[in-house]
Amino acid sequence: MNPAAQSPGKARPVLRVENLRTHLFLNRGVVRAVDGVSLEVAESEILGLVGESGCGKTMTCLSILRLLPRPGGRIVAGRIELDGTDLVPLSDREMARDWRGRRVSMVSQDPLTSLNPVFTVGDQVGAPFRYHGLARGRAAIRAAATAALRRVRIPSPEQRLNQFPHHFSGGMRQRVVSAMAIACVPRLLVADEPTSNLDVTIQVQMMELYRDIQRETGLGIILITHDLGVAAGLCHRVAVMYAGRIVESGPVHTIYKAPLHPYTQALLNSIPKLGQKRGRLHSIPGQPPSLIDPPPGCRFAPRCPQRMERCDLSYPPEFERAPGHRVACWLAEGGP
Repeated sequence: MNPAAQSPGKARPVLRVENLRTHLFLNRGVVRAVDGVSLEVAESEILGLVGESGCGKTMTCLSILRLLPRPGGRIVAGRIELDGTDLVPLSDREMARDWRGRRVSMVSQDPLTSLNPVFTVGDQVGAPFRYHGLARGRAAIRAAATAALRRVRIPSPEQRLNQFPHHFSGGMRQRVVSAMAIACVPRLLVADEPTSNLDVTIQVQMMELYRDIQRETGLGIILITHDLGVAAGLCHRVAVMYAGRIVESGPVHTIYKAPLHPYTQALLNSIPKLGQKRGRLHSIPGQPPSLIDPPPGCRFAPRCPQRMERCDLSYPPEFERAPGHRVACWLAEGGP
């Protein structure tokens, strides 16, 4: 296991989410996009949030930033504590002025959707400093934007400030949005598939960049990813999501070496392994359940090869099989 992904030890939590429930109220019904999620992120820690598309990873993080789709998205229960302050009851104005961008930021999956093509990179990187009052005057804002670009290793930042997003490659655009996200030195950074559109070489560079930024600032990071290889090399802990719930969580080396939930096992078995010859890659049959009318029992049961009768009747509680290693599966009841 990559030594960079070892646990940072017992640091105080930056983020604590308790029993978060986020629903989308649509004409065809209520989608339980996030259905009872609890997690923590400590200082200088990277938590990987993994799972199939549509399992609730991004919606969980949008709930943390209070950026839910309108008018249907709504947090109906739970707490989101950032440095001890519950963000759920705060107004939109309070979130925008004091928290979003200032203490919690997000790097989106596609930088082109985050960057305005008609404004220079300098204007956009300088915007957080201007909005939150961290720099005043054109010269001070320009100097702060230059320093932000230099922090994410963009060469000749003084010259690049006057260029537009289309002048940058995909990897450089990702660095620009990362510079915007960390401009105000937040306490928590959410990175939504930050390397999915990049080639392997640039992915490695971005991973090293996030490690360096974290060492410099001590911020906590939530990494949303489909790539279990990226999670293994970058994260300290991993939380596996399925159908709006976390089904297994624990230290990254424990999850990868001894996965307990059948869904986690299936995800890991679907990864090709170097030096291991296979006829066909493993796949998970079936589809995730509808979150408008989810089954009463385990939501993975219809696709699970180890399905039991009780799996269809009630959802399993969380069992702790090792320190920090929790799994919501009836197979884990009673210990080894």
